[in-house]
Amino acid sequence: MWQEFKAFVMRGNVIDLAVGVIIGAAFGTVVKSLVDDVIMPPIGLAAGNVDFSDLFVLLKAGEAAAPPYASLAAAREAGAVTLNYGAFINNVVAFLIVALAVFLLVKAVNRLYKSPPTTLTTRPCPFCVTEIPLAATRCPHCTSQIAVA
Repeated sequence: MWQEFKAFVMRGNVIDLAVGVIIGAAFGTVVKSLVDDVIMPPIGLAAGNVDFSDLFVLLKAGEAAAPPYASLAAAREAGAVTLNYGAFINNVVAFLIVALAVFLLVKAVNRLYKSPPTTLTTRPCPFCVTEIPLAATRCPHCTSQIAVA
């Protein structure tokens, strides 16, 4: 059983998957920083000086302090129950950026791979225009004599 497990782990697919997961996690960190630190501040500024990460709906006030809370951190510190839709907006933007990056990457990789040349195995019959094998000397549909290609 150990030998089978070792053979499974050492296959190229498993190692490729592990490398992909590690690179994906690092890419996710970069995208999160891009969204939180570069993209959302100008959008928040254009929307009236709004910090999207602090947008929330109070579901239940906390025991420590009474509402209104100045920020999400203050609400959490007071033990309030909140619906954090600003964090959700940030995560949606991050997802869209990751999806766009993956789309562009797959598109670029597909462009690098050339499709293998197709070899013809059939040709049209000159009389009835149905597909027949290249080596055929008689059309099976119209029974016409055909010269070998």
